[in-house]
Amino acid sequence: MISQQQPYSFIDYPLFTKSLNELPSKSTLLVNTINQYSYCMANQDSAFKESLKKSDVLLPDGIGVVAAARWLTGRKIHKIAGADLHQHVLANLNKKGGSCFYLGSTEATLQKIKDRLAIEYPNVKVETYSPPYKAHFSREDNEEMIKAVNAFKPDILFVGMTAPKQEKWACDHKHEIKTKMICTIGAVFDFYAGTIERPSEFMINMGLEWLGRLVKEPKRLWKRYLYFGPLFLQLIVKEKVKQLIGGQSYNNVVMP
Repeated sequence: MISQQQPYSFIDYPLFTKSLNELPSKSTLLVNTINQYSYCMANQDSAFKESLKKSDVLLPDGIGVVAAARWLTGRKIHKIAGADLHQHVLANLNKKGGSCFYLGSTEATLQKIKDRLAIEYPNVKVETYSPPYKAHFSREDNEEMIKAVNAFKPDILFVGMTAPKQEKWACDHKHEIKTKMICTIGAVFDFYAGTIERPSEFMINMGLEWLGRLVKEPKRLWKRYLYFGPLFLQLIVKEKVKQLIGGQSYNNVVMP
């Protein structure tokens, strides 16, 4: 069943709050995620913010966003992580013998992904491409990436370049890519390859995945959680105050 509703507005962002089984049917569906870190980054980066707002589907990936959305809207929503999206898409592809393409990360990580896919999802055809590791891609870099994807014409394109690089890239090149869906899933490449261990199901279910990741990668992630966490809270409190003073509310927007 395809949902005919637009997701309700979380400040400037249209969050998707349905089941992954209700993803919209659209040519080259662009699926991004938002968490407290990306929200703060987008608050400082207008191009990143615009990329997130142009998502066809924007998943609430993080307990901070879920809690903030409930506080601002009064409605309970559920976290949908990039890893959940990845597993959901692969299961569907495996049933119908579909195809996917992994764009990002290193050759070693991509090979581990292919090896695991061959065991867990043997009916899925897969191809990969490791782009150059640099802050900004050249026109030639972009052309090579698009050429590689389009030569394979996958049902699903997974992009893993970390935020905000991956979201900007996907938004900028969406209409040049021959695929049914683009999913920017960042760290999921490493989780699935096993190069980085995702926190346990217990930690995830308790809303403590962020803590598990911080403990495992303190040098890389301390700022994301210990600096941007309080900053996110400060920004949300400001929105709540603005909401109370101005009488503004963030309600479900339904298509006519």
